[in-house]
Amino acid sequence: MEEETILSYLESHEEIADSGQFAAERGLDHDKVVNVIKSLHGYRYIDVQDIKRETWVLTEEGHTYAVAGSPEMQLFLAIPPEGISREELQKKLDPAIFKIGSSQAAKNKWLDMGKQISRKVQHAEDRVKNVLVQIKDGKDPEAEDVKALKTRKLIAPQIWKGYSVKKGPNYAPKRKKVATDLTRENMQRGDWKDLEFKEYNFCAKGQPAEGGHLHPLLKVSQQLKMIFLQMGFEEMPTNNFVESSFWNFDALFQPQQHPARDSHDTFFLRAPSTTKQLPEDYVERVKEIHESGGYGSRGYAYEWRRDEANKNLLRTHTTAVSSRMLYLLARNPFQSKKYFSIDRVFRNEAVDRTHLAEFHQIEGLVCDRGLTLGDLIGVLHDFFSRLGMSNLRFKPAYNPYTEPSMEIFSYHEGFKKWVEIGNSGMFRPEMLRPMGLPEDVRVIAWGLSLERPTMILYGIDNIRDLFGHKVDLGLIKRNPICRLGIA
Repeated sequence: MEEETILSYLESHEEIADSGQFAAERGLDHDKVVNVIKSLHGYRYIDVQDIKRETWVLTEEGHTYAVAGSPEMQLFLAIPPEGISREELQKKLDPAIFKIGSSQAAKNKWLDMGKQISRKVQHAEDRVKNVLVQIKDGKDPEAEDVKALKTRKLIAPQIWKGYSVKKGPNYAPKRKKVATDLTRENMQRGDWKDLEFKEYNFCAKGQPAEGGHLHPLLKVSQQLKMIFLQMGFEEMPTNNFVESSFWNFDALFQPQQHPARDSHDTFFLRAPSTTKQLPEDYVERVKEIHESGGYGSRGYAYEWRRDEANKNLLRTHTTAVSSRMLYLLARNPFQSKKYFSIDRVFRNEAVDRTHLAEFHQIEGLVCDRGLTLGDLIGVLHDFFSRLGMSNLRFKPAYNPYTEPSMEIFSYHEGFKKWVEIGNSGMFRPEMLRPMGLPEDVRVIAWGLSLERPTMILYGIDNIRDLFGHKVDLGLIKRNPICRLGIA
């Protein structure tokens, strides 16, 4: 309808001076008229020139006052002829209306603003509302009124865009349909000879192809992986986000009444809620070590429950993967191994600027004969020096499955203080011997989060800006290549 109206008008007139006025006079939607003008211009049926005009529209606050009246008028009408106390008047009005209305009414000299507020005039004109209604109806207000309403942020400028239209070189009273494709049916019917095809625009640009961008966590993870590989470690398979309580806790000699196994700290699965695939002979040995001890340990002296061990959960640490790998290692003639993993873990924690319910854990372990605490400290110095952290300290700590255990601290030059960067220890015999590993075999291990060093490297102080649904994708495009100070 719009296209037919425009072309038929130009057949008997030289131009359409203003597309907005043209649409209004004929009851047409101006947006639809603009779309048709753009299409006809593309085929050179018409020539166009842009028209821009600044108009004013009401803000949300302006719309409110256009209906309910200005704050000063609402305040004026709320004052009875005999006057009213300030306290009583405040009770009758919204606090914002009272504050703005008092100021504007005093400025207009409508009121006597003492302890007892009274009218100075008996009648007042709500010019603010009147002008707002004029603007809403599309009328042009006085410049002085515009300035006043703009200062009070009751109106905002809006650029109106339209066109003036004249006949183009390909003008016709009716658009001739052009073909965009040569089809098999055209060939079969033979009508391709009479078709007029749309011109192909060889200068038109296609959609810009945007390259991929690596997340900061992926960059740091790749650098850490390279460090482990340079140190002779091999990566463990970490594809099981869902794990049984047995591998996540029991195999690590963590008692079933430990607080970490509570639903407040761990995500348990509803379906499937339990596992049916556990090595029965190994399960019996783990049960024995928990209940009665062995290998120099008294155990925990409680009744170990199989149904508790069968519960499925989202793994709380990648040490669950380490326990599986060590068990598989013990089933064959012993050979020393160095393993590492970098993957996601889940904990039922309150989310804040330094904690998430899911994050990434880095873990490394060395399994060999006759290892000591000195070997662990030496490996830690080697590993962290490759991260650019050469000044380390160690503090005794407690873990259910390592003894001795140590927290790792590094001196942060930016913060000018010692910062905890990881945890470490030697796996207990109560964990290793039931697996079947020889008595002289020791395992040293350490772990840290991936997020903390990444946040330090990229200057991010809120973990939710790094990982999760609130991440700004622009960060991924802008972040630099990661360098960890590798020599």
